[in-house]
Amino acid sequence: MSLKETIEANLKAAMRASDDDRKRVLRLILAASKLAEVEKGSGLDDSALLTIIQKEVKIRREAIEGAQQAHREDLVSANQVEIAILEELLPKQMSEEELLALAVKTADEVGATSPTDTGKVMKALMPIIQGRAAGDKVSQIVRQVLQNRP
Repeated sequence: MSLKETIEANLKAAMRASDDDRKRVLRLILAASKLAEVEKGSGLDDSALLTIIQKEVKIRREAIEGAQQAHREDLVSANQVEIAILEELLPKQMSEEELLALAVKTADEVGATSPTDTGKVMKALMPIIQGRAAGDKVSQIVRQVLQNRP
């Protein structure tokens, strides 16, 4: 079953259970995927859908920061609920240690020696990770690995 089919099945289950939060979030993901399909001119694969879900998680994390600064606990909790629903659709997230080991291995494979090679490492690393870590976190670890190279 593809990720899109899983989302659609989860939406049907949420509709039967009258789970408004889950319905709203799943509909948002389906709408975002439909927009991406129209822009692309063809269907999306699971990795593209994972990218959309990660983007939505990132948007909500940024919204939480803004809501905390504005002392809006209602918005913080609403965004946390949405993040929890979105993260159920993502594969198990990699730990920082796993990311570090994979970044070192990939840097060795592509022959990266300095922070200027960050792009080469990221290009090789992101297809391997596929939704198991946020891109900004991966980038930060790759930069850290490359700065510590002799």
